[in-house]
Amino acid sequence: MDTITLNSPEDMYDLGKRLASELRGGEVLALYGGMGSGKTHFVKGLARGLGYTGEVTSPTFTLIHEYDGGRLPLYHLDLYRLEEPDAVSRLGVEDYFGGPGVTAVEWADRAEPLLPGLTWRLHFSSPSESRRTVTSIPARH
Repeated sequence: MDTITLNSPEDMYDLGKRLASELRGGEVLALYGGMGSGKTHFVKGLARGLGYTGEVTSPTFTLIHEYDGGRLPLYHLDLYRLEEPDAVSRLGVEDYFGGPGVTAVEWADRAEPLLPGLTWRLHFSSPSESRRTVTSIPARH
């Protein structure tokens, strides 16, 4: 388990961009943390690092955004508005796991029972107004 401290939204973006270079497809990134902890900035960097050049926004109201056109597709899920476990299951999130792309799941605690065994868990926190931390728990076989 590793913890990284970041001092700006740009640092969070760069972290996502750097991680993208290590991804090969099929990865599921479970993103945990409260509002404003940096999850969406991280996904924006992830998309750029995968080669996507369009606009990246939080899918809070649409629940899922698919970003194609990069080295790998990116599936960005935001489960904030889904409080019932059945609603997450009905959404069909499992269809995104293990495919050719990378799946980033914000508010992953709402999909915990559905996440595959090989899931990277990233815990985001904001200990101060300007600082953010990310604790990574690598996927286990």
